[in-house]
Amino acid sequence: MKKEIYKKILFPLIVLVVLIQVWSGIAAMVEDFPTPSDTYIYAFGGETSDGDELEGVLSDPFYVENQDDKGVFWQIVASLERVFSGFGLAVLVGVPLGLVIGMSKNFQYAFEPFIQIFKPVSPLAWLPLLLFVFQDIDATAISTIFVTSIWPIIINTALGVKNVNQDYLNVAKVLQFSPIEKVFKIILPVAVPYIFTGMRLSLGIAWLVIVAAEMLTGGIGIGFWIWDEYNNLSYHNIIIGIILVGIIGFILDVIMGKIADYFDYRKKM
Repeated sequence: MKKEIYKKILFPLIVLVVLIQVWSGIAAMVEDFPTPSDTYIYAFGGETSDGDELEGVLSDPFYVENQDDKGVFWQIVASLERVFSGFGLAVLVGVPLGLVIGMSKNFQYAFEPFIQIFKPVSPLAWLPLLLFVFQDIDATAISTIFVTSIWPIIINTALGVKNVNQDYLNVAKVLQFSPIEKVFKIILPVAVPYIFTGMRLSLGIAWLVIVAAEMLTGGIGIGFWIWDEYNNLSYHNIIIGIILVGIIGFILDVIMGKIADYFDYRKKM
């Protein structure tokens, strides 16, 4: 067990060292490309290689200058609010629809072609149309997240329903369960692990989409903040933003993974 823990710590550290070396190599070849050391200073503050004293982006992430000028913490919070709003709507619509599709062949025949058509459509394709419809930054971002993250929930929920053992359904017939009783007592207990797998995938897509959506819609949010730093030629801050997006995405995935494991009866057997 201890050996496994050491490996989980040591191997990522080795990869991190390699990545930093590759990063340093790119910085040496590309003029004005941010170095790892300067990026660290831009993040936490200190003296740069040019002799400039800087206050890092992460040294005061909670500042609020005005409505449009806020610290990176508030940028992340604004993005997460949009993500969970769109994700929540996707869950509310996707789970019932997935249950119905999984339980009824007719609904499956009706919806499956449209799911397969719309599932691969890029969020950037939806964004202009939704912006035209809603004329609002938040509503556009939320609806874009909803329409692009709902598909894994529908597909995995339907898959969970189809994996219900036919013997269980026969028992439900013998006991004369109502459709609601059959869903809550037979289908959902089996389908829940699949539903949470779909939700985990959906949340990852939602966090992925929000960065692109905010870059194009503007306002406050980590995506717009990265784009704004690009316009200001602050390439160090772009890298900091990329790392923050990755860390937040990793944390969200770990949390959803833990929740999915908790509700997965297969791991408790």
